[in-house]
Amino acid sequence: MPSNAMNPRVALFGLGIMGGGMARRLIGAGFPLTVFNRHPEKAAAIQREGGNVASSPRDAAAGASVAISMVADDQASRSVWLGPEGALAALQPGSVLIESSTLTVEWIRELAAAATAQGCELLDAPVTGSKMQAAAGELTFLVGGSATALEQVRPVFSAMGKNIVHLGPTGSGAMLKLINNFLCGIQAVSTGEALALIENSGLDRAKAMDFLSAAAPGSPILKTMFARMTSGDYSPNFRMELMAKDMDYAIKEGERNGVSLTSAALALSAFNRAMAEGHGDHDFAAVVEPIRRH
Repeated sequence: MPSNAMNPRVALFGLGIMGGGMARRLIGAGFPLTVFNRHPEKAAAIQREGGNVASSPRDAAAGASVAISMVADDQASRSVWLGPEGALAALQPGSVLIESSTLTVEWIRELAAAATAQGCELLDAPVTGSKMQAAAGELTFLVGGSATALEQVRPVFSAMGKNIVHLGPTGSGAMLKLINNFLCGIQAVSTGEALALIENSGLDRAKAMDFLSAAAPGSPILKTMFARMTSGDYSPNFRMELMAKDMDYAIKEGERNGVSLTSAALALSAFNRAMAEGHGDHDFAAVVEPIRRH
């Protein structure tokens, strides 16, 4: 799509599995885009495809009215927004910050207060979907923040996703994303245990998986985990170290809200064991491998 003079200038921080796809969707929709990534080599392809590359988040945000972050954790988010070369200081009043990383509600609220002090607004808008959905513009955004700010940047969201779910006030998106991910993590571990039991018991694996996929336990995550765990291809759609981080964040949010997520804690121990065996950079489906051996 050709550039549209009505499209706002956008800055995007983080060009990992998700951020790279999001950047390409914005370029394709005609948004003037400047990106920053800690590892500049990942930005070279975006530059070839029509994006601009900055040497810092602050430089990327200069002149932008919308700034998007898709990074690993609270620490990385704090660095890109509020660090020595952070983006917030370069944004003009009236700009909208979109934080699409999976983060703690506590940090999101702190960032929202910093944005307000700068005359800007924050939308916490983590996503569901993975590498394929990011590339195809089919992400779902779970949005917390004001309806006014959401409408202001709705075309930006629409370029990257097919569903925008406005959940309520600041922090709502971050909270639901952590709940979503801890449920996915628990199901991945239980699927791995079920698969190991199927294999060790001598059942016909294909028939057992077909039955379970269509029976009461069947779900999209069960089917996905069965496929990845039996193929042995753990090239990352969602890295295990990020799933473990999300499980840990969810457990802590539970504690802050008076809920003990005991099942999440047990699942986290399985991910920690798999990471200790070298699977941290693999897809989180690799959690099955230590289970199979113990």
